[in-house]
Amino acid sequence: MRTIHLKIVWLIVCWGCFSTCFQSASAKDFVVVIDAGHGGHDPGATGKISKEKNINLNVALAVGKLIENSDREIKVIYTRKKDVFVTLQGRAQVANKNKADLFISIHTNALAKGRTAQGTETYTLGLHRTQENLEVAKKENSVILIEDDYQARYAGFNPNSSESYIMFEFMQDKNMKQSVQLATLIQKQFKGTARRTDRGVRQAGFLVLHATSMPSVLIELGYISTPEEERYLNSQEGIRALSRSICQAVLQYKNAQAGLSPETPITEPAESAVDTETPDTQSEKDAEKARPAQSSRSGHKTENKASVSQEKPVFKIQILTSPSILKKNDRRLKGFSPVNYYKENGIYKYTYGESTNYNEILRLKKKANASFKDAFIIAFRNGKKIDIQEAIQESKRNK
Repeated sequence: MRTIHLKIVWLIVCWGCFSTCFQSASAKDFVVVIDAGHGGHDPGATGKISKEKNINLNVALAVGKLIENSDREIKVIYTRKKDVFVTLQGRAQVANKNKADLFISIHTNALAKGRTAQGTETYTLGLHRTQENLEVAKKENSVILIEDDYQARYAGFNPNSSESYIMFEFMQDKNMKQSVQLATLIQKQFKGTARRTDRGVRQAGFLVLHATSMPSVLIELGYISTPEEERYLNSQEGIRALSRSICQAVLQYKNAQAGLSPETPITEPAESAVDTETPDTQSEKDAEKARPAQSSRSGHKTENKASVSQEKPVFKIQILTSPSILKKNDRRLKGFSPVNYYKENGIYKYTYGESTNYNEILRLKKKANASFKDAFIIAFRNGKKIDIQEAIQESKRNK
C-alpha cells in the first residue's frame, strides 16, 4: 500500500512538472522590438514643418498598438516611447536582452536641399550595392558621433568613412533570409495597403542592425525633404496607412514561421474610439442651425444630422486640428461652413461635410483639398470613430 501511495505521489509530481513546463513553453511570447529612430537632442532629418524623430515615434507607437490589439501572442517592446535619446548600441541591447524574434527600426529619409524623391524602402544588413545605399547608412550611423566615447564603444568605426564599411563585405548574417523575408512583406504592404511608391528592399551597413542577434530591418518611411511627402508623413491618414502596412507584414511573417495562413485581420486599438466626443458647444449649435445649407466654398449641401442612419457608417472630412475650440469665424476655418468637431486624445479635430455615401464625401474632399491640402476622410458609427477601410467596404456592400 505504501508503494502504491508513493507511486501516486510521484505521478502527481511528474504531472505537475510536465504541466508547468508545457504551460511555460506554450506561453512564450513572440517578441517584436520596435525602434523609433533618433530622439531627444538628436532630431534626425529636419523638414519644413517637422522633425524625423517625431514622425518615427508616431508611427512606431501606432504600429505597436495595432500589433498588440491584433495578436495577443505578440509582445511588443519599444526602444523608446517618448522623446529621449538612445544610443545605437542601447537600441540593439533592448532587442538582445529581451530575446526578440524581430527588430524593426523606423526612420524617415531625406535628400540634400533642392533634390526631391518619394517612396518607401526597407533595408536589411549587408554591403551596400550602390552609393545611394551607402549614403543612407552614413546618415543613420552618424548618430554615434554625438554619443559619449563612441570611438571606444564602436571600436573606432567612422560612419563618414567608406573604408569602415568594408567590414560588412565579409559578414555572413545568419538571419539574412528571414530579414529579407520580412523586408519584402513590408514593402509589399507599403505598395498595396498604403499606396506608396515602392523603392524596394535594399542592403547597407547599419550599425544598429549589425548589433542585433535576430532578424532585423530598418525602414525608411518616406522623404521628409519632399514637401508633399512630409505632409503625408505627419497626417493621420499617413500614420494610419504606414502603421497598418508594417503591422500586417509582421502578422504575415509570424504566421508564415508557424506554418499558418498568412492573413490575420488587423484590430484597431480601442483608443481610436475612446475620448472621442462631439460637445454641444456654440460651434456645433451654429452648424446644426445651418443644416441643410450650402458651403460658402463648394455649394454642396450636407445632410441633416438627424436624417443620417446611425446604423450605417457616416463619412466626414477632417480639415484641421486645434488644441482648443475655435470660434465660428476663426480664419483657420477659411470660411468653410458648416463645420463640426470631435475631441480625441485632448485635441479638437474639425470636420466638414457629412454623409453615408462615401462617393459623395470623396467628391467633396477634392474641393476641400483646394484649401486644406492635408484634409482626409474619416468615418463614425453612433458617434464613435471607426476604421475608414472597414467603413468603405461596408458602404460598398450597402449599395
